[in-house]
Amino acid sequence: MNKATVLGIFCSLLAFGNSHAADIEAGKETAAVCIGCHGVDGHAMNPEWPNLAGQNIKYIENQLRSFQQGTRKNDLMTPMAQSLNAEGVANVAAYFNSLK
Repeated sequence: MNKATVLGIFCSLLAFGNSHAADIEAGKETAAVCIGCHGVDGHAMNPEWPNLAGQNIKYIENQLRSFQQGTRKNDLMTPMAQSLNAEGVANVAAYFNSLK
């Protein structure tokens, strides 16, 4: 294979690699437990907790995975994140991203 073919295959994988689109409605249901800290509309009432409304999807996914893997620690967030599978992480991130 030449470089152009390899590059074409790589780009195709990037474009179509995620065959499962995140489900915002499912994310809304899952995120119901997040409301207590992060607010009904993704705007936290307590300045100690981050606002998640409109936050970048990849940022939210990375933070949740960090809690799951133990590279980021928080007594409240670690168990919340660990209860999510990959689909749940994607859905919650898409939901909060959809809020303005």
